[in-house]
Amino acid sequence: MSRADLSKQPEEVAAMFDDVAKGYDRTNNLLSGGNAPLWRIQLVRAVNPQSGEKILDLAAGTGTSSVALAASGASVVAGDFSEGMLDVGRAKHGKNPQISFVHADAMKLPFKKNEFDAVTMSFGLRNVLEPKVALKELFRVTKPGGRIVICEFSTPTNGFTKAFYKTYLTKLMPAFAKLSSTNSDAYTYLAESIEAWPAQPELAQWILEAGFEHVAYRNLTGGIVAMHRGIKPLK
Repeated sequence: MSRADLSKQPEEVAAMFDDVAKGYDRTNNLLSGGNAPLWRIQLVRAVNPQSGEKILDLAAGTGTSSVALAASGASVVAGDFSEGMLDVGRAKHGKNPQISFVHADAMKLPFKKNEFDAVTMSFGLRNVLEPKVALKELFRVTKPGGRIVICEFSTPTNGFTKAFYKTYLTKLMPAFAKLSSTNSDAYTYLAESIEAWPAQPELAQWILEAGFEHVAYRNLTGGIVAMHRGIKPLK
């Protein structure tokens, strides 16, 4: 079985997600304690998709968030670096005319400048070799006045939650993953990558540096997850 490490070599990351693709949604729901669907609802509210808009859902995985975004009538491009995840997504949602599944490298997106009304990335930026490059690419493909929403694991805001979460990541989650995943080692990487990820203010600064303005974030589940958003300037 494949697992990536904190060097985040693209081929290793892609192979790891290929390995877990078939059971990914089930395992995600279990390991999130049932919070994954709730976080998805908050994501859709933050993006606020409108009928007729074109939206990029990067790191779309099997397309669960893409389906939720497309329910508004928006046209959604579900982009991911893992062909295995895309294959599962196409099998599940390929008949949805509002969604197209596209292989996409976050650091070199295969899209034109100013193509999307909104761009979003859920639990994927942390897996990119150079996340600042990915943010600049997301800025490039967003239309002036368009929105960015980044949903990512983050830093809990109080001591009790922080202590519990560290125990969960290092002790409980690996045990649960062995019961529910075909590649439990991938979830060891997940824990390592979450612990190494910057806190909310630093990610907000990265989004500002990419060129977005009006950047703000909202903590979900006590800061275990944070929802960052911003706007591309009109000029």
